Amino acid sequence: MPFAAALAASLLLGACASSDDRYEPAKLTSYTPGATISTVWSVDIGSGGGSGFVPAVSGDAVYAATPGGTVSKVDLSSGRVIWSNRVARKLSAGVGTDGNLVVVVTPAGEIIALDGDGQEKWRAKATSEVLIPPVVDDGYVVVRSGDYRIQAFNADTGARLWSVQRPGPALALRAPTQMILVDGLLITGMPGGKMLVINVATGNVQWEGTVATPKGATDLERVTDVVGQPQVVGALLCAAAYQGRVLCFDVSQGGRIVWSKDFSSSSGISVDDRLLFASSQNSEVFGFMLEDGTTLWHQDALRNRSLTAPQVKGGVVAVGDYDGYVHFLDRADGHLLGRVSLGGGAIVSPLQASYAGVLVQTGNGKLSLLSVN
Repeated sequence: MPFAAALAASLLLGACASSDDRYEPAKLTSYTPGATISTVWSVDIGSGGGSGFVPAVSGDAVYAATPGGTVSKVDLSSGRVIWSNRVARKLSAGVGTDGNLVVVVTPAGEIIALDGDGQEKWRAKATSEVLIPPVVDDGYVVVRSGDYRIQAFNADTGARLWSVQRPGPALALRAPTQMILVDGLLITGMPGGKMLVINVATGNVQWEGTVATPKGATDLERVTDVVGQPQVVGALLCAAAYQGRVLCFDVSQGGRIVWSKDFSSSSGISVDDRLLFASSQNSEVFGFMLEDGTTLWHQDALRNRSLTAPQVKGGVVAVGDYDGYVHFLDRADGHLLGRVSLGGGAIVSPLQASYAGVLVQTGNGKLSLLSVN
């Protein structure tokens, strides 16, 4: 059972880290404020949190789910809860949405689809537990299950359309991971360091690339999962892996590697039109030039604070940490601009950028919108 083993591996990594002062979280340092951070609204959406729970924006609404089984639709501008529905005793990941269909999954691999009013539309079954958010778009619902299968379902009926499986490693991280759907192509990173591009209409694998190659003598040393959300900018497809690399492929040239750097991330990357931002395994934040991978800046003031993947919004880069803080860095040089405490324990869910600000889902089931000026 790869994901059960994954949890054990995560606990082992944490235990190893805690025995050495080098792995102590950095204390918060003073800085000259360069931005005004304000909480526009904050609302309770259920109980609990986790890496598989990512708020999703569609139009003027944000959709979110919690492990306690609740799915909510919230007005993005005001924070007003439009509807909230407890659909299961427990959920393992969510949400995926196109604004018309909202999809979450249970620990038993049950896929639950709700209509735009929050009413159940259909249920289907994946082949095993699903721990990353579904993708909903173009009439398809796609999930990736713990047995390393990517499965597509009809968005109207829930009928299974196709399944693609790849062999998986003995151990895999339980880390924030997301798939994307771009121009009819489903893009997903995989445990073992692979990246797949699949035609969502047919299930045919269009391209397969290597982000990282497993190394080492033990299963733990050979963990090289692609983490976070793959990023697409023009012809570039970029990603990062744990104990592997951060890199960009050129998909217009058959997936040629444009640049790569040895790197280890347990949370992932984000990009804008010029830069790639990455949180390393030890929570140092980097800004790389998107075109060639040149390191533009490196911020180590948040070392070992278990940072989320960076999220870029205008001129700032936001990261959440283990203690409920969201930190804001200058996009151009990485210096600290501001921070805000949201409480509620660790921020594990990836932050989301929207036209209204930065969305943060905390470990105690709160959803907040932060503005930066």
